[in-house]
Parts: sequence; structure tokens; C-alpha cells
Amino acid sequence: MRAEQVTDAVAFHAEGPVWSASWGGLRWVDMLAGDVLSLGCDGSVRRTHVGDVAAVVRPRRGGGAVIAVERGFALEDPDGNLTTLDPVWTDPSVRMNEGGCDPDGRFWCGSMAYDQRPGGAALYRLDPDGSVHGVLDGVTVSNGLEWSPDGSLAYYDDTATHRTDVFDYHPDAGLTGRRPFVQFPDDGNPDGLTVDAEGGVWVALFGGGAVHRYRPDGVLDEVVEVPSAQVTACTFGGPRLEQLFITTSREGMGPGDDPLAGSLFRADVGIAGLPVREFSG
Repeated sequence: MRAEQVTDAVAFHAEGPVWSASWGGLRWVDMLAGDVLSLGCDGSVRRTHVGDVAAVVRPRRGGGAVIAVERGFALEDPDGNLTTLDPVWTDPSVRMNEGGCDPDGRFWCGSMAYDQRPGGAALYRLDPDGSVHGVLDGVTVSNGLEWSPDGSLAYYDDTATHRTDVFDYHPDAGLTGRRPFVQFPDDGNPDGLTVDAEGGVWVALFGGGAVHRYRPDGVLDEVVEVPSAQVTACTFGGPRLEQLFITTSREGMGPGDDPLAGSLFRADVGIAGLPVREFSG
């Protein structure tokens, strides 16, 4: 299966696509530009600047969005007004990177050091009351995080481990019982991920020019080829949630390298995704 190009190379480091009918379709981020991008029905792209970094965006149940910014979180109201919460840390060498919402309406996001130093990052949880909790230390590049259809499992990438891991999830205990789900070769870099309605796990491979689908038992059963190497993340969208939207990056590339890098891609995969989980704060 091969993905088709949807937009021009509109982003430097595109990440975190998410589909929500509440905001009319697809949004994603141009992370290091600090912009949230929106895809229009006519294929146009609109930018909204939210800070030095825009790492993750998810819808709020009451309208608007929750956004991970460089060192913490921001809340967008339905009218577009943006409120940035107090920073979670002060170290300018670390930024937010990737995350998502759990089945109970809490927003989880992990960080990374700009120099990707080992163990320099962590995973955090923003609760609906605005409190922030550190939930996992010793992370290097915190990436994809998504829950199984029944909400009992959570899949997670710390890219530097070259693994996708799986946790048990409970509202009170949080993430427990971490164990490997898929082990990649030493040059395999799992980035963002999403989960479909059948429990399949779709993992973007940064530098690999592909998205892989793994069955719940960890067996590879589908490959979506992407005509750009640095594949960052994926999500399901479209009227029936059967289209896989894929983001790419041109970070670290020269002007003439990989001309499609930074474009948005789409593949009709014939499997439905899950509706996005919303932040209840």
C-alpha cells in the first residue's frame, strides 16, 4: 500500500495529526514553528501560532483544544482565545514532544531534550483540574501514545529504545506492567502511533519511509509506503475514519533533500480508526 500526497511541503517538522468533527476535520502541528495547522475542505492549510513549540493538539469536550507547548500546556477556548498554563519545568534544553488523551479524559504528553541526551525527558499527565503529574522518568525521546479500543492497554514509543512498548492501564493505577510489544532493528525509529477499531497498532517509522500495522499479538500485517523518509506520525480521519493521514518532517535536511518532506499524506487502508479521545478539562 502506498500513501498519496495531500499537501505541498508546508511544514518543517510536521507531527501529531488528529481528526475531530468538532473542529471540522484534520489538524496537525508544525512543531518547531509553534503552529497548529488545519486542513480545509479545498485542500488549503491554515496556520495558528501558539508559541515557540506546538507539540500536540487534542480537542476539549466543551470545545476548543488542549495543546502541549514548549515546556507545558495551553488551553484554547471555543472562541480561539488561548491561555498558557504555568510551565511544568524551567530547563530550556527540554521541550514537549508527543502525547494523547486517555479514556478518562486526561491529557498525557512526553518530552525530549533538544540534544536527545539519554534519560533527559519524562512523561506527564495533565488532569482536568489543571494539575500536572510526572508519571514516567528516564525517557529519551517520548513519542507515540495511544490506548486500545477497550482502554485497558496503552501503546508507547520511546524512540531511542527502538521498541514499541505496551502498558496495562487503569484509571487509578495509571500505566503499569510495561513490556515490549514490537522490537525494531537498531536503525528502526518508531515515532508517532495510532490504534484502529480492531486493535491494530500503526507505527510511523522515522527514517524508514513507512507506517507499519501490527496486530494485537505483535505480528506485522500491513505496510504503508510513504514517498518521504522522515515519517513522524499518523491518525485516522475522513467521514468513516478509514483514511490514514500521515505527517513527515524535513528537520536536519538540506534545501534539495527529499522534496516531499514536510508534506501531509493519506492512504485508504480499509480499516476504521477510533474516534479521538478528548480532554475533559
